Amino acid sequence: MSSPPRSSLGLRSIQLFHGLPAERLDALAQACRWRSLPAGQMLVQRAERESDVHFVIDGELRVTIFALNGRQLTFREVASGGHFGELAAIDGEPRSADVLTLRASVIASLGADDFRRLLSEEQVVADRVMRGLCRLVRQISERVIDLSTLGVQNRVHAELLRLARKAGCEGNRAKLEPVPTHADMASRISTNREQVTRELNALQQRGLLAKEGKALVLTDVQQLVQMVAEVRGAA
Repeated sequence: MSSPPRSSLGLRSIQLFHGLPAERLDALAQACRWRSLPAGQMLVQRAERESDVHFVIDGELRVTIFALNGRQLTFREVASGGHFGELAAIDGEPRSADVLTLRASVIASLGADDFRRLLSEEQVVADRVMRGLCRLVRQISERVIDLSTLGVQNRVHAELLRLARKAGCEGNRAKLEPVPTHADMASRISTNREQVTRELNALQQRGLLAKEGKALVLTDVQQLVQMVAEVRGAA
């Protein structure tokens, strides 16, 4: 694990800090602990007493939980420009999830006291944190509803729609590239890889999915939207 140079230039890419004056970014850069991490490195472990807020200067990390039986439940990915860890910094409670690097990443970490001081002094940052936590609660609520009311087949459909919206739709099509692994999809919707494979094959047979080179293409996004909406309405 190496320590990259502390630089306010890196912090300028963090969405939470957009618009902050240069002198504030310089001070934050000096207050942060900077690390370069390889892919597959665990940065945060569930239930540990660590309360830094982590800013992703470069790279991508996964927020997940590993159950005692080895099963993984993935909540979200945090890419360059994002941040995580504000819950523990605000309430002082143990970490609620594991976080590991998906690829080599550069992380700047700010202590809880410095983070709370920043919130009290920079209203725009405090507003962004509050809005971000609201979005997180809404996303988790939707996940809980889906996991509680939808069958595996429908959860696969809903996850494909989420990936399509993230990738961006062109007309009635969406290209997922790189193709998500079946294991990753399974970890997001609380099932196993075999069930995901079975349903993706069924969608291909129906002509709703197609492979184009190294990409997976949703050929009729609106039909998938309708399928998910009908099931959610019935639930």
